[in-house]
Amino acid sequence: MELSPASPVSPQLAKAIGAVPEPDSVDGGLSYEPKWDGFRAIIYFDGENVEIGSRGSKMLTRYFPELTDAFRRLLPGPCVLDGEIVVPQGAEGSQKLDWEALSQRIHPAASRVNLLAETTPAMFVAFDLLSQADEVLLDAPFSRRRSMLDDLFGALPHPLHVTTTTTDVDLARRWLVEFEGAGLDGVVAKPLNAAYAPGKRLMLKIKHHRTADAVVVGYRVHKSGNGVGSLLLGLYTDDGVLLNVGGASAFSNARRLELIDELAPLVKRDTDGEIVSAETDRSRFSGSKDVSYVPLEPTRVLEVQYDQMEGMRFRHTVQFERWRPDREATSCTFDQLDRPIAYDLDDVLV
Repeated sequence: MELSPASPVSPQLAKAIGAVPEPDSVDGGLSYEPKWDGFRAIIYFDGENVEIGSRGSKMLTRYFPELTDAFRRLLPGPCVLDGEIVVPQGAEGSQKLDWEALSQRIHPAASRVNLLAETTPAMFVAFDLLSQADEVLLDAPFSRRRSMLDDLFGALPHPLHVTTTTTDVDLARRWLVEFEGAGLDGVVAKPLNAAYAPGKRLMLKIKHHRTADAVVVGYRVHKSGNGVGSLLLGLYTDDGVLLNVGGASAFSNARRLELIDELAPLVKRDTDGEIVSAETDRSRFSGSKDVSYVPLEPTRVLEVQYDQMEGMRFRHTVQFERWRPDREATSCTFDQLDRPIAYDLDDVLV
């Protein structure tokens, strides 16, 4: 199997769980590492040329010239790496990851890209090795891939790094608490004996709260008549159907007006240029309430914080966290959600 930009590999994914698992919960044990808060990236280096593939296999190469230069200079030979692009900010000794600065790196103007490469330079944190020289490592256990990654990155300087790992579950639980202060997003647990599974949720992720990436499918105008009152959100089913799962609101007056302009290019219009009419399904709670909304092309992704699901919807209005320009809309599926295991009410009442 060839791993190249022409034949890209889908990154292995993680399923959210509520707590750091015991190492003996998986045959062969677990390796724990920090969950980095950046852009997932697959690095393709053939010894001369570098391409940076996103989680959805779009090429991010042009946005990070400082990294492509570093890969060419520092990597000792052809390889394919899995890792995260992050932007550190702050004074030495008190740096933390800056998601906003990283998001701004995706810009259409080459002059702006070059300026940001100088003013907010990124770094790459590797956490898996998918091939080296002529050897494809997808079928190798993670323990072997990680050992080879350590050898490859042993002496490489900034901005190329390899993530720290441990098999000590108590240390991993400390990381979950302590590393948040540095802007990290939680802890990931990986089965030591497992092969790399492209596109599969084989890893386990433990975050500081429940979050999900959702597609913006439309918006409702604020009750004042000015600006966006709420964003309507969707998730894809396994067979590719986009379902409405709830909404995000609680924006400031200024932000409501800004969102109108930001979302204007995505508004669905008919051949006469008029906004397409759309309504959400009525429920027994709707009454005479206006359920109309402005439909949008389902291409923009945002991350939201939520407490729990009820059926196929968020139980309560969710909290907007941030835009996710690195995510493809079709990757926003229900299988990313942390769903409680079914439990018999009679057992609770005993």
